[in-house]
Amino acid sequence: MYHRRCRRRIFLWLTCLACACACGCRPAAFVAGAVVRQGASPYAGCGEPGLWTYQGLDPCVPPRIRPGTYATATDGVPFLDVTALGRHGYRFNWSERNGVVYTCRAGHIDIAHVRKAADCTGYLAAVTLEHLKRGETRFQCKLIEPSLYFVTLTPPLGWDRLDEADRERIARDVSREFAQHLAFTALTWHEILTWFGYRPRPHKSEFPSAFSWEDTYSNLLGVHVAGAALGDESGAFSEIVTVVLDRWLRELGGRPGKVARHAARMMRGKWYSHRWFSTRIWMRNFDLGFDDGYVTPCLVPSLDGCEEAQPLPLAVPTLDALARHGFSAKVEIEARVWELNRILEVLDAAGRPAVKRLDPATHFPVIVSYCQARSRPSGSRRGD
Repeated sequence: MYHRRCRRRIFLWLTCLACACACGCRPAAFVAGAVVRQGASPYAGCGEPGLWTYQGLDPCVPPRIRPGTYATATDGVPFLDVTALGRHGYRFNWSERNGVVYTCRAGHIDIAHVRKAADCTGYLAAVTLEHLKRGETRFQCKLIEPSLYFVTLTPPLGWDRLDEADRERIARDVSREFAQHLAFTALTWHEILTWFGYRPRPHKSEFPSAFSWEDTYSNLLGVHVAGAALGDESGAFSEIVTVVLDRWLRELGGRPGKVARHAARMMRGKWYSHRWFSTRIWMRNFDLGFDDGYVTPCLVPSLDGCEEAQPLPLAVPTLDALARHGFSAKVEIEARVWELNRILEVLDAAGRPAVKRLDPATHFPVIVSYCQARSRPSGSRRGD
């Protein structure tokens, strides 16, 4: 059985690799990797279908890889119309389109980041719901990076005495809200790691994209999209995400792809520079809601058709939302990356040393403040 499964995965990988090379529309390694990536996760128990589940989500199937892109008017960056994004697919699907769009109220948005954030949120909700069903209030989970997230959920007194229907109803609310918080935490951790040099692909640095002006808002938008989709039981997760994402982009004032490209060209030499094969990002958005609980997007100034538009801040999910059901939660991160030593040096210098694991609530503001301080000569949005 094991060897047959391996042969099938190798066949799928090679097939997708060949198709992607022939089509030339997506990086071949990423397309093939997207299929193979969704193997069973060792950090999630697999429950029975239909019981305490979200339609279209499986706690044993983690999100697939999606390559993001810079919001720069450079070769290879696809600028899309907000009305032509295709169907969202938690699992691989050829109709899904990814690239950069522009909206009057949120600026540039990286659709791959939105989709990845939505799927991370959906996956973490499914994992959390499965553990609550099993009565497990301490568990671990993992996304794309090697880092492990250690979760402790404390239920209210009398939780075990509630009937099955009430526990499932509350567990769905708790898992949805907790997943939104944990997903945004994990996506922020990814930005931190890439700032300090972590490379998912060893041959390519992702430092230029760390906290780039569209990344954080795109991530948070995906978390909100997933939150709405998880609360809608009228269809499967991917189907609802497609509808909700379209609704959000319309509300944000989505513009045609040619406008998105023009907006990026306007910022060349101001927010970024490009020479030969190298792109340098000057404008970064470090607003993570540490001050007011909201992330405010970066808008391109004086863009035709968006002159009167005001930015639409998005609320950062917090653990406070669990309190109305009597739950509390704690998240710790075991980094498991070489870049941790540099991060620990930053924390030690600030008088906030990490003992064994990182506490996002305590350590993230210190780390992000350090990153921001070293970015200010080139420009950034303040978020502290």
